[in-house]
Amino acid sequence: MNDFKYQIGVGEDEERLDKWLSGAIPALSRSYIQKCIREGQAFVNGTPCKANYRLRVDDEVSFQIPDAVEPSVEPENIPLSVLYEDRDVLVVDKPKGMVVHPAPGHYSGTLVNAVLYHCRGQLSGINGVLRPGIVHRIDRDTTGSLIVCKNDSAHKNIAAQLKAHSLNRSYRAIVHGAVREDEGVVRAPIGRDERDRKRMAVNEKNGKEAVTHYRVLERFREYTYIECRLETGRTHQIRVHMTSIGHPLLGDEIYGPRKTAFHLEGQTLHAYCLGFIHPVNGEYIEVTAPLPAYFAHLLEIL
Repeated sequence: MNDFKYQIGVGEDEERLDKWLSGAIPALSRSYIQKCIREGQAFVNGTPCKANYRLRVDDEVSFQIPDAVEPSVEPENIPLSVLYEDRDVLVVDKPKGMVVHPAPGHYSGTLVNAVLYHCRGQLSGINGVLRPGIVHRIDRDTTGSLIVCKNDSAHKNIAAQLKAHSLNRSYRAIVHGAVREDEGVVRAPIGRDERDRKRMAVNEKNGKEAVTHYRVLERFREYTYIECRLETGRTHQIRVHMTSIGHPLLGDEIYGPRKTAFHLEGQTLHAYCLGFIHPVNGEYIEVTAPLPAYFAHLLEIL
């Protein structure tokens, strides 16, 4: 166990314990922190507290960060398209149809299974047994660049960059309709769809801040090829935001038309460019993932 201790100052009070801890320890997800709190690993003034405890000035918060547990997920010899690699980080080009980390129904064939084999024990254990080294993720049917951290120090640094919105993440997408403006910004909070909890939606009441910048790369008769840059990283952010302004992604069966003129497997969305400050040497690194063959072919058809 590693102990985290902090005394609450003026202006930091009135916040829930779990929310405050997720901000103070960005490398840990809020759901993981809540799990630790339920297991009695969070204390305020020496007393175990619940996640909804409201902090007060001069409260002394201590949190026991569990040691990383050996992964129970099996390494699998799945070929990886490596875009960049050194002793601290790995950037891969995730293919379409691959789930990032194991979950019910997907305990093999995931990116984590492949990375465990590729890195052979050199992965950050901060996010537990199912997400070793994983700082962020992209949807199963989204392709492109994704960063993996090989040690806890790198993980904490990259997670902090992600939280500060300083990672440069740009995507390529094809959307329905003719986008009028050459560029624009969508600022709309995203949360669970109150009518369908399996979907995300623009949710002014309970959503979290979300900002997407977009610009037109090429216009076709019924579709538009665009680039999107994420300022925040909410679940399904680009898919929800573009749908909210009347331009759902081509192939998106959840937020767009179910039937299209093309035989596609999921949305046409590609994590094209990923830029970050190296966690050790401080250099800016920018990696580009080439468009997948299906995407490039679709552009030729259009």
